[in-house]
Amino acid sequence: MYMQLVNSFRIPFSTLVSYIPVIATIVTTFFSVILARATLRYVEATDKGLALAREEFEREWTPDLHVKIERISPTEARVIVTNLAKTSVLLQLLQLRKLSHAMPFERCRLNDPLVGGSTWTAEMGRRIIACTGAEFEGPIAAAMTFYAAGRMFRTDWFRSQIHVRDGRIVSLEPSNMPTRRVRAVERKGQPERRREFVQDVTAGSPPDKANNKPDEKFMVTGA
Repeated sequence: MYMQLVNSFRIPFSTLVSYIPVIATIVTTFFSVILARATLRYVEATDKGLALAREEFEREWTPDLHVKIERISPTEARVIVTNLAKTSVLLQLLQLRKLSHAMPFERCRLNDPLVGGSTWTAEMGRRIIACTGAEFEGPIAAAMTFYAAGRMFRTDWFRSQIHVRDGRIVSLEPSNMPTRRVRAVERKGQPERRREFVQDVTAGSPPDKANNKPDEKFMVTGA
């Protein structure tokens, strides 16, 4: 009785041999899945490493300017532009405005290089008083447009609190307000050409006809 039970579960040798390719296929599939998962993890780690390297490169070489307005005397003030990045830039346009006005009141055309880590200064007392008027107390802002690595950028508006009385600067203190990073200014349609004057890229109204060429358009994009 026991031998009959054992013989009933006996598998022929030919059937066992025919199952070997199936077992090999299952084992190969199992190890292929493990290898594929390991490859995906390696690719993800590589992508993260490249992203970190790109972020570090952009952090070191993306242009970054800091604009500050400083009082010198009751009738004079100066604008201090510091290049915080490694790359050198070419300053093109300094704009001053009161925050209550959308359009910049004063534009100062420039063509001055600024090496990375250095500072550019200019006396702007008359322009600041012309922007604010003889009697004013409140915030004013300054922004700089510049070239770097063949592209045009513009900083955010750096704010300062100013008090002007009888055409004299009583106080002028920079505001501790966060600013965005520089943004690229791109042209559409026409090949890029440099020119000294750069129109305001934040104003909603059309620019002056005397300072605008019909074959060029500007837009502001994130840097």
